[in-house]
Amino acid sequence: MIIDIHGHYTTAPKALEDWRNKQVASLKDASLAPKVGDLAISDDELAETIVANQLAKMQERGSDLTIFSPRASFMAHHIGDFQTSSTWAAICNELCHRVAQLFPDHFIGAAMLPQSPGVAPKTCIPELEKCVKEYGFVGINLNPDPSGGHWTSPPLSDRSWYPLYEKMVEYQIPAMIHVSTSCNACFHTTGAHYLNADTTAFMQCLTSDLFTDFPTLKFVIPHGGGAVPYHWGRFRGLAQELKKPLLKDHLLNNIFFDTCVYHQPGIDLLTKVIPVDNILFASEMIGAVRGIDPETGNYYDDTKRYIEGTGNLSADDRYKVYEGNARRVYPRLDAALKARGR
Repeated sequence: MIIDIHGHYTTAPKALEDWRNKQVASLKDASLAPKVGDLAISDDELAETIVANQLAKMQERGSDLTIFSPRASFMAHHIGDFQTSSTWAAICNELCHRVAQLFPDHFIGAAMLPQSPGVAPKTCIPELEKCVKEYGFVGINLNPDPSGGHWTSPPLSDRSWYPLYEKMVEYQIPAMIHVSTSCNACFHTTGAHYLNADTTAFMQCLTSDLFTDFPTLKFVIPHGGGAVPYHWGRFRGLAQELKKPLLKDHLLNNIFFDTCVYHQPGIDLLTKVIPVDNILFASEMIGAVRGIDPETGNYYDDTKRYIEGTGNLSADDRYKVYEGNARRVYPRLDAALKARGR
């Protein structure tokens, strides 16, 4: 089985975006506020957006199951207040749940959290609990910068995050560290802000003793880890100067990287530098980079081609990357698959 741990509902019906635009407009004029019930999207409409897009490409490229979460750039936690984010997260999570119900063999949910700048992360716990208990979600997206590129929140090692981590550990839920839209003109959302955040989150963990307090907490750092694999020697050296343990002991029991890297040399580097037990297959399809690479004639985000093309992985290694590691890092995914005889 090939499990893609990083998929977003980027093809949701336009009615969702229209509802969101009304919600945002209502922040200036409350009379424009839409009701949740105003959003009417049928199962047929949902199915159409999936069959013609994500599912078609999964079947074409040979992946079997996607961990599916709301569109990352749509999270936009910097907009409005906690109530704004809470309503928006609930709507987006429900749509992903409905997709998973319509296509249970191909999709399983991961939750967007209702984060908001300056609001304690523990306020997200009710949405997490609902998505786990009622929807059967197996993971969450955790935004280390709800301010949208201004980095006003404390680092991930700060104790204000601990109530949320305690709940993640209780439910055996890993978090993909994933920012949303950048509202800072200095940082392009997908080309800079995402990769900056991946690198920043790793460094926040490196400089702390977070995993001493939470030895079973698991973070997935997407997009191949940002700059981390490319500068592995720098991070090893910094850990040494900070009198931290070796990175394999300090972080690699808790931090994992996905394969959303869109060229062969990048995957070759990732699989050479990072231990295979810490790499999970992902494509982010349909996501930030949708075009065809003129050098290869293939889609940039057809990441399975790169896994097959690298000389750094044995057949056993590829099994770990494609399936085994995902089952281990996402215990609820493994349990859900086993319950279905898979």
